Amino acid sequence: MQYLDLQVLEAALEWANAGETIWLCSVLATFGSSPREPGSMLVARADGSHVGSLSGGCIEEDFLGKIAEGHFGDALSVVRYGEGADESPQVALPCGGILDVLVECLTPDTANLTHLEVLHATLLGQRSLVRRIDLESGRKRFVEADENGPRVERDGPIVQLRVGPALRLIIAGISPVSQFCAEFARALGFEVIVCDPRDEARRDFPVDGVEVQSVLPSLFIASGGCHAATAVVALTHDPRIDDLAMIEAVRTPAFYIGVMGSKRTSAKRAERLKRSGGLDDDAIARLHMPIGLDLDSKTPAEIALAVVADILRVRRGKARHEL
Repeated sequence: MQYLDLQVLEAALEWANAGETIWLCSVLATFGSSPREPGSMLVARADGSHVGSLSGGCIEEDFLGKIAEGHFGDALSVVRYGEGADESPQVALPCGGILDVLVECLTPDTANLTHLEVLHATLLGQRSLVRRIDLESGRKRFVEADENGPRVERDGPIVQLRVGPALRLIIAGISPVSQFCAEFARALGFEVIVCDPRDEARRDFPVDGVEVQSVLPSLFIASGGCHAATAVVALTHDPRIDDLAMIEAVRTPAFYIGVMGSKRTSAKRAERLKRSGGLDDDAIARLHMPIGLDLDSKTPAEIALAVVADILRVRRGKARHEL
């Protein structure tokens, strides 16, 4: 799946390699209502061509118009939309929202091309990096990143933008909960892969845009299906599928590994995984079981909502008590 950030970087590289100056924009912060989250990107060139989105339409039009008028010639600048008594209605965000955007004017020199290449490779790779940008000096560099945490952090003139591979969700086994999990995750921009060797189960899984593998989840995971931006969830109540998937998943850098079941079932599974699967206490501690947030969920859709919400909580680096 070619998600939006990757499309932005591929367009940026194509235009920069053709000798064109480009403007790479990143959402730094949103206040109130805003259609895009911090970290969202857009790239544009002088003729108005652009890929990506900052707000869903109105701000992009104003921004592209300003480029055509010769604005944003500095290497780095921060622009705020949605605040000010003289703000035109065409660029005001809904519900009084405010949007801060970092604008990088990138000429097609060697340093900028190299920076874009590293960004592109990171999106295609296995681990995340942080772009550390000093707004005063203009210095940019990449630093190693913890996999989970906010996409954007700002401390005075220092901006840190987390970039990494597309979020991936591997669903081990098909069940009514699996279908809703796939739908919710797809809507949130995840690459979703469902693994189930049962022909009859796969026939009843009509979720568009989801990759379905006719293989045991444990085999898919063991073959290298997980990277550090991967979540693995087992949702069948069948130990032959769920337990094997957990045994393989804890050997990967997946940031979230969870399996469905009650507290009593989870305790029994932990004993079984230690005894038969050879997992130690550290491996067991990586498993979210029972899976998901405690929302008193009853229906498959409610359970799936609790699961996907918990995945996002972990990815954003939020402790349960902070919710």
